Amino acid sequence: MIERVVAAIDQGTTSTRCLLFNRAGRMLAVAQREHRQHYPQPGRVEHDAAEIWRNVMRVVPAALRRAGLEPRNIVGLGIANQRETSVIWNRHTGTPLARAITWQDTRTDGIVARLVDGGHSPMIKQICGLAPATYFAGPRLQWLLDHVPGARAGAEAGDVLFGTMETWLIWWLTGGPDGGRHVTDVTNASRTMLMDVSTLSWSPKLLELLGVPARMLPEIRSNSEVYGQCTTMLPGVPVAGALGDQQAALVGQACFSPGEVKCTYGTGAFLLMNTGSRLAESAHGLIPTVGYLFGERPVYALEGAIAMTGSLVQWFRDSLGMIRTAAQIETLATSVPDNGGCYIVPAFSGLYSPRWHPEARGVMVGLTSFINRGHLARAVLEATGWQTREVVDAMNADSGVTVSRLKVDGGMTANHVLMQFVADVLDVPVERPLGSEAVSLGAAYAAGLAVGYWSDVEVLRANWHRAAAWEPAMDPALRERERGNWGRAVNRSYGWVQSPSPD
Repeated sequence: MIERVVAAIDQGTTSTRCLLFNRAGRMLAVAQREHRQHYPQPGRVEHDAAEIWRNVMRVVPAALRRAGLEPRNIVGLGIANQRETSVIWNRHTGTPLARAITWQDTRTDGIVARLVDGGHSPMIKQICGLAPATYFAGPRLQWLLDHVPGARAGAEAGDVLFGTMETWLIWWLTGGPDGGRHVTDVTNASRTMLMDVSTLSWSPKLLELLGVPARMLPEIRSNSEVYGQCTTMLPGVPVAGALGDQQAALVGQACFSPGEVKCTYGTGAFLLMNTGSRLAESAHGLIPTVGYLFGERPVYALEGAIAMTGSLVQWFRDSLGMIRTAAQIETLATSVPDNGGCYIVPAFSGLYSPRWHPEARGVMVGLTSFINRGHLARAVLEATGWQTREVVDAMNADSGVTVSRLKVDGGMTANHVLMQFVADVLDVPVERPLGSEAVSLGAAYAAGLAVGYWSDVEVLRANWHRAAAWEPAMDPALRERERGNWGRAVNRSYGWVQSPSPD
């Protein structure tokens, strides 16, 4: 009997992976390749979309070889991707007109400032649920159209296409210049600042406001359906699922009931709360978004986005040279009993949820001659814990539902010191599932549902099993005192950038 599995492409901020999953949701094999990070100017972060596609063509066959499988074993392919990263390309050749602008890039601060100063924020938020920010893809697309030679004329003529990374990959997987499907899924579309979150379609008002030709945009589809068949690598295999990476993790963590919350700790950290059929308003700096669309009616979510978590550890390793490997930060942090009064606020590209201060920049406060590398290591980890606490507080206030447990996934969950600190500052249990690949698993689930490999979400819920848990153990008085110190540190990061940079 031929073994049947589902493949998932996880196209992330620093690497691209292919993972294979069986019916129990167990990973059978993984292959991974990193791609280069380009920093042409301060505040600018770019990727080579062509390099990423080449990496996909390498990791998919590599994962099959490691599992001892062939393309005929794959029943469907799902994609999870770094959201908001934007690319434009020539539809006839497949050549990108410029490097992709990533979600971390802040070059659109001038565009965003003009939208805000022009009084457009209420209208934008009413239509797409998002307040103008450099975080979202729409302003990046406007910047590309205004600054890349030939981009606007090509877009208006129908020769230039736009997409986030799942759109780029689906187009190539299903034929590229030879009939590739130009589609996006509703979760990625909801992050562009161009989609009407009520109708789940592109908004003519927002397209006009940002000067985006409609004919360059992909068709918006659900998260679980057959978009087309692979013409390369996996010939005939249906491309049947796509979600933005954080929504994919919501699905992979089986957060199918309103009030369930997950946090993925990777380059950044992203908390999503399932709000069911209700698109929750946020008065506390969170992002109302589409959680997933399986069938006819969308499930919505509230999201809190933290820009720097794992990337702060990378900075501590690579730029400061304090450790040789990321894992060593845990050992270094345990060399001291506390942070010694030192706090690090990683506002390297501004502060995201719930504060939204794009002009903020990173600060390190409380330094004395007593502070050593161990205290700095602990302060790095604690920054992630306190930022998580701020987002959870906002979720509790916006949703009216108190978070009672937090499901976690991602590479940083291997750090027990960090996970215990998160449980301590939240004062709720933190749980990690068996297998921490929730993002990839969510993409596989979406594809598997579309082709009948799994029957419904209850089967997926039954696949979730707890592997580790951390219970809160911090003295309440200490928690409140440290929370106050953290708040004072964050306030000192405000106002560093005096005015938006030229666009």
